[in-house]
Amino acid sequence: MFERVQFFLLAMAGMVAGGCVVVQQALNATLRSELSSSAFWAAFVSYTAGMLTLLFVLVVTREPWPALSMIAKSSPLSWIGGIFGTVYIVASIMLLPRLGAMTVIALLITGQMLTSVAFDHFGLLGLTQRPIDMYRAAGAVLLILGVLLVRT
Repeated sequence: MFERVQFFLLAMAGMVAGGCVVVQQALNATLRSELSSSAFWAAFVSYTAGMLTLLFVLVVTREPWPALSMIAKSSPLSWIGGIFGTVYIVASIMLLPRLGAMTVIALLITGQMLTSVAFDHFGLLGLTQRPIDMYRAAGAVLLILGVLLVRT
């Protein structure tokens, strides 16, 4: 019983986070039109707001600074995640007004699912290897079909 309640709460948190993506993209697209059609400035403002929010949370929760020894041991590759976030944010800002929120989010989720299948299947970037099976393949195909259905 506890596992079901826990899964339900985690699923709800995931859905709220997913809803936040839609709100963020819509606000960013609006900001783009207000900032002389600059997707890059809109993305910069979005990242700045996010950084300030995280700084506030770090101060309030009194998170300790990472030890220099831990930073030195970390992989240089692990520090470039923000580059991919920038591509995601700028592309979303540029696509949302042209394709609509539902199609863009469907495309983003499909891209995330297909990339996730590959990362799991091959165990990329240190993930536990989880080979693709017929259920995962069917889920990916259904997402692609979903994009085709919502784009019209």
